[in-house]
Amino acid sequence: MIEIGIIGAGAMGSGIAQVVAQAGHEVTIIDTNDAALQKAMVTLAATMDKLVAKGKLSAAEADAIQKRTHYRNSYSDFAKCELIIEAIVENLDIKKKVFAEVETYVSDTCILASNTSSLSLTAIASACTRPDRVIGIHFFNPAPLMALVEIIPALQTHLIHVAEIKKLVESWKKVPVLCKDTPGFIVNRVARPFYGEAIRIYEEGIADFATIDQAMREKGFKMGPFELMDMIGNDVNYAVTESVFTAFYYDPRYKPSFTQKKLNEAGWLGRKTGKGYYDYSEGLEKPVPSDNAELKERISSRILAMLINEAFDAAYLNVATEEDIDLAMTKGVNYPKGLITWAKEIGLKECVKCLDDLYESYHEDRYRCSVGLRKAAANH
Repeated sequence: MIEIGIIGAGAMGSGIAQVVAQAGHEVTIIDTNDAALQKAMVTLAATMDKLVAKGKLSAAEADAIQKRTHYRNSYSDFAKCELIIEAIVENLDIKKKVFAEVETYVSDTCILASNTSSLSLTAIASACTRPDRVIGIHFFNPAPLMALVEIIPALQTHLIHVAEIKKLVESWKKVPVLCKDTPGFIVNRVARPFYGEAIRIYEEGIADFATIDQAMREKGFKMGPFELMDMIGNDVNYAVTESVFTAFYYDPRYKPSFTQKKLNEAGWLGRKTGKGYYDYSEGLEKPVPSDNAELKERISSRILAMLINEAFDAAYLNVATEEDIDLAMTKGVNYPKGLITWAKEIGLKECVKCLDDLYESYHEDRYRCSVGLRKAAANH
């Protein structure tokens, strides 16, 4: 079984390390921050204790997993690794610098992967002398619990590595989907309207946060957009939105909101700071959503139509197959149904009508119906 290296001992890096160590691999985590390495070690030990207490692992298995996980601070310790997964800050220049340096320490057969959620794999690969071995392996947080893994070949990636990584990811008991190297890949692209359109509805004064959240929960989503953004962190969510918007040449469909920008400027990042769209102060009563069923249906139908439009557009532009798009949204962000399947249940012509009505009302390019959805409706 191959040895695997992880760059970055943060929440994502240590989570990925746990996944591969539990699958039986020797894993080396590299971080220049000794405190981060120590925290990762303590966190893994605590996680193993919990899994033993719940009967999901034996004490011997938990001990073996910890012994297979090594904490180091020099890339030279990657010498025996056949796969490196980078999980550091979402900054293209930093990632390129790291990949160029790591390449000098690993074997010629070692695959170099990035866990980036929205940056160009092709740009990252360009920093390497062997760009054909660079690929995206995007986990979702928390990595040990979330089933989905997006596999993203760069323009330069040798196709043999795509098949190798897919097989490897499946051996970790994860669900891989293959997607083109485009901004946001599948999930972070298709999911943008869940947040952006919800904020737009709020900014128009149609409904408050609690009512919009309730409308989406009643539609089958486990969490509403505002409570989910507060859980993810508004800094993280806003950064991805900005990244996708910029990468798509400022397409209005992905336009960030001033509402979220102001929350970031105030430091109201959600649960981790005690305040975001909601105030999490102890003893504070939660806001009560409206009981207007017609209003909530209007809200959920509008957001769902925008999500469906994104899913069909991604399929039409060959970002991924329809099957992988549906799989990505159910396994990556726990949507109640795959959006393409859901659209067919609602009626494709009805989805087109909803978008055309929005476009007629606003005359904004944001609400243009995807050619893919319009063609599917015409042929259905």
